[in-house]
This record gives sequence, structure tokens and C-alpha cells, in this order.
Amino acid sequence: MNTLADSITLEENITETEQALRAELAACYRIFAMLGWTELIYNHITVRIPGPEKHFLINPFGLHYTEVTASNLVKIDLDGNVIGASKWKANPAGFILHSAIHSGIENAHCVMHTHTTAGCAVACSAAGLSRDNFYAAQLHNRVAYHDFEGITIHADEQPRVQRSIGNRQAVILKNHGLLSWGSTIPEAFAYLWTLQRACEIQVAGAALGPTTPIPEEIQIQSSIDALQFDPRYGAGRDVFEALRRQVDTIDTNYKN
Repeated sequence: MNTLADSITLEENITETEQALRAELAACYRIFAMLGWTELIYNHITVRIPGPEKHFLINPFGLHYTEVTASNLVKIDLDGNVIGASKWKANPAGFILHSAIHSGIENAHCVMHTHTTAGCAVACSAAGLSRDNFYAAQLHNRVAYHDFEGITIHADEQPRVQRSIGNRQAVILKNHGLLSWGSTIPEAFAYLWTLQRACEIQVAGAALGPTTPIPEEIQIQSSIDALQFDPRYGAGRDVFEALRRQVDTIDTNYKN
């Protein structure tokens, strides 16, 4: 039986590469849902489709992450215009932030953005991310900050986003939330998961009073030794596939 989330007619000439990317991205949305990283129908994970055209896949606006499937993902261009046939629209306001990163950072093929409670709490903290826990230490010199300018619907903010981020793949959007980018979906996930864990521990530990600082030289070495970011070790692929198998035990309809 068809559901609200079903039904788009994909182009007949869709490539095998795009099909695989659709399934992987849909699995990622289900992973986020499994982890509780959802915000009703809001927030986005986007990925660029390989090829000369700058086309991207994004969730259909109006669906919960648990309703996203490979076939109902929406293909859009850098301006958020829908490419090809789709019963669904993208959220153009939501893509303003993502398109700034996709267009301004060469290897940013996947961009993830969340409004988790812990992430938002740290984003609102004047001190930002505290460098006093295991996960934060792995992010030494990997975190960027961008000042809050209101709801990200204005294209003129995009150059400032690009300048704020530079080449750092874990991003704290002040007064807003968390963001990550990567050359692959698993790489972007590895950065976001590590940042999210650092925020969770920081928030949980805040009630306990002063923390034990980590010397910067140990932070530097910890960041070097964080193999989940290293392409030579899969850049998060093993963790992502393990979580995808967990999703498969719950529901495999994201592959449709």
C-alpha cells in the first residue's frame, strides 16, 4: 500500500552511482532518526551527485526522517530548484546554508545540520566547546564557529558562512546548532557524531562544577590519532555501515 512518503518517478536514465547514493543518504536519515537527531520535519542532510552538473539530493520537505526513502529524495541544483520529476519540494530556506558550503568548499560533497538539545546548548554558550573531554580533544583545530544572523534564508549570508568555516569540518553555528561536512556521507557523519558526543558530555558535566583541563599538546595528539577522520582508515565508513545494519533490523523500506 502506498504511503504519503512514497511515489516519485525517477528519471529513467538515473545512474547506478546516483541510485547507490540515494540509498546511502536515505539510510543516513534513518540513522539520524534512530539516534534521536531529528527536529520534527526540519533540518537537512545533503549530498552532491557526482558529475559535471552541481546537483544535490535533499529530504522532501514535509516528511519526517523516518519517511525518507531512496526514491523520494529530491534532486535540486545549487539554487534549490527541483531537477526532474518529484511529487515533493525541497525547503529552499534550508538549502541556503548547505549551498553556501557545497559551492564554497571544494570537497564538501555532504553537509549535515542538526538542532540537538546538547548541540544547541553548547552553541548558545559564550565559551563554546569546552576542550576538557575525550571527544572534544579529538576536534582540536577542527572546529569552526559562525555567528548567528537569524534564520538562514538570506543568500547574502553565504560568503560569511564560507569565511567562518574555512576548511574546518565540524561547525558550531552560534545560538543555532551543529553542522558538519565531508567528502562522503560517512566522513561528515564521523565529524558530526564526535562533535555531538563532545557537546553531550559537556552539557552533562556542567552540573558537576569545574572540569579537568586537557593540555593542548595532548589535544593536538588526540586530534592526530582520531582515525575515524582518516581516509586511510575508511573515514567513518565502518561505523556508518554498522549503524546502517542496525537500521536494517528496524526497517529496510528506506531502500525503496
